[in-house]
Amino acid sequence: MPRGSARGACVRGGGGGREAQVPACAGSGLALREGAAPARLGLARPRSGTMDPAEAVLQEKALKFMNSSEREDCSNDEPPRKIIPEKNSLRQHEHAQNIVPGKIKHTSWAFLNMKSDDSIGGNQPALWSTVNCDLTYNSCARLCLNQETVCLGSTAMKTENCVAKTKLANGTSSMIVPKQRKLSASYEKEKELCVKYFEQWSESDQVEFVEHLISQMCHYQHGHINSYLKPMLQRDFITALPARGLDHIAENILSYLDAKSLCAAELVCKEWYRVTSDGMLWKKLIERMVRTDSLWRGLAERRGWGQYLFKNKPPDGNAPPNSFYRALYPKIIQDIETIESNWRCGRHSLQRIHCRSETSKGVYCLQYDDQKIVSGLRDNTIKIWDKNTLECKRILTGHTGSVLCLQYDERVIITGSSDSTVRVWDVNTGEMLNTLIHHCEAVLHLRFNNGMMVTCSKDRSIAVWDMASPTDITLRRVLVGHRAAVNVVDFDDKYIVSASGDRTIKVWNTSTCEFVRTLNGHKRGIACLQYRDRLVVSGSSDNTIRLWDIECGACLRVLEGHEELVRCIRFDNKRIVSGAYDGKIKVWDLVAALDPRAPAGTLCLRTLVEHSGRVFRLQFDEFQIVSSSHDDTILIWDFLNDPAAQAESTRSPSRTYTYISR
Repeated sequence: MPRGSARGACVRGGGGGREAQVPACAGSGLALREGAAPARLGLARPRSGTMDPAEAVLQEKALKFMNSSEREDCSNDEPPRKIIPEKNSLRQHEHAQNIVPGKIKHTSWAFLNMKSDDSIGGNQPALWSTVNCDLTYNSCARLCLNQETVCLGSTAMKTENCVAKTKLANGTSSMIVPKQRKLSASYEKEKELCVKYFEQWSESDQVEFVEHLISQMCHYQHGHINSYLKPMLQRDFITALPARGLDHIAENILSYLDAKSLCAAELVCKEWYRVTSDGMLWKKLIERMVRTDSLWRGLAERRGWGQYLFKNKPPDGNAPPNSFYRALYPKIIQDIETIESNWRCGRHSLQRIHCRSETSKGVYCLQYDDQKIVSGLRDNTIKIWDKNTLECKRILTGHTGSVLCLQYDERVIITGSSDSTVRVWDVNTGEMLNTLIHHCEAVLHLRFNNGMMVTCSKDRSIAVWDMASPTDITLRRVLVGHRAAVNVVDFDDKYIVSASGDRTIKVWNTSTCEFVRTLNGHKRGIACLQYRDRLVVSGSSDNTIRLWDIECGACLRVLEGHEELVRCIRFDNKRIVSGAYDGKIKVWDLVAALDPRAPAGTLCLRTLVEHSGRVFRLQFDEFQIVSSSHDDTILIWDFLNDPAAQAESTRSPSRTYTYISR
């Protein structure tokens, strides 16, 4: 039979002369021969050619297994009807007994061990065959048995290439229908008895019995059980809980979703949408972000929508609906993206405070919050400015030298001066509360927190103080070890960190004040430093910035870019901001700086140039930088309210954000 010409092969019975047309697979030749029922299965072999020894051993083992009476899947009552296809063989063979000569590209062996089917009657023999499909990438094993057709294929087989119909002797076409096993009467009786016993057991006994039963089953049966159980285990709990009066539990579950997931939850069904709306879940999401993220908290204050959060009573007395908060969320996201873009691109609005010092000019130190800026000047005064109007609200006098450092909290302002004293002031009234005299030269820097203060001086010493109250401050310990002026200190509950003109950073134990280690690397004196968690960032007169791991003392990165001494430095979770005697402020990517794979040329995000003199001190948050300079000015760099960006937004349509992934 030529290739591709045969639509089916004829099967003739030895006794009755009936014949069945069995479709061939993808044009391959197929002939089935019916004779006496074989006692055991034989395997068709190639007509010519020598079989590979390994293949011969494999076939011998397969035959031995298929003909074995000890097989677990064989029983005396009803042997299984199973075909075990072998992986594709690329050899071209013609089967002497079963295959009509023709061109064959792929060969698959099919094994079968069956007894006669009593439903047909008499000693009707079972049929077995090997089918070869002329497919480029696929192989198919086909079993023909008493007008039934079963198709099996390799993992790559295209099922559409296998004919899924049989043609009976009378010419009628029929779709394949899985044969249903008839249940015996004894099974039904025994089943009822088992169920009766099962229902009498406790739940734990039932579970133990089912576990034991499943352990005795094969993988095929496990798959059926899994398919049966899977839909039973699925529950729409968000819909089911409110129906039982447990709306608050459904709302609490969904309240942990992020914005993208919450949008998706709203689209599940009407009931899910109702739960998100009635539970005010968009409001809860925004409140959670405000509690945990300082950027969101700052935006709530600056944009005014914080008044609609938590238990605050809105100005008009009416609480906004859930739709208000859903519409508010993308506006917040747009603000955040705008801020990040402004930082990277250097877009900002600038406000300038002229300090107008009468004697000597220069602002050596500052600190700010949302209401005020406190600055220490070269003219021996401390000036407090209104941050909104930029007007000077109060001037504190008492130092007889330049105010070189300061820090304040909600109760006091503490300042250090070149007159060698440390003074304590009431933050609200400006009254001088205390004067500490210990250092014999200028007090260059100080930090205080949780009842402890650390000061450092040009006299090369570090003083640790206990602060019981603003008027009760006592010296605990003096730390000595630096060989030059100690320019800066910082501390937390674990370490005190100091930096000096001797080019070193020293680490001390906070509780015992014992020396821990020295960080070496800068080539000239160190002028500034900040320490938080394990990270220390320092700036030096060698014009570089270094990042250190305080636990092991390793230098993690060197940042180069300033042209003169790096005088001040601060960092947060995202960026480092530095100021130098070259009058420039540089913004660095902290995350990239901590990645050793990041190229050095990509670390500096932006250089800001507005000061006309040396930059002495700066601080920053997510929205702004506040810096002071030898040019007697304080600059406020606002990255939230950029006039150019706002003007552009009035001309361009606003972008729409969606949180549903496609």
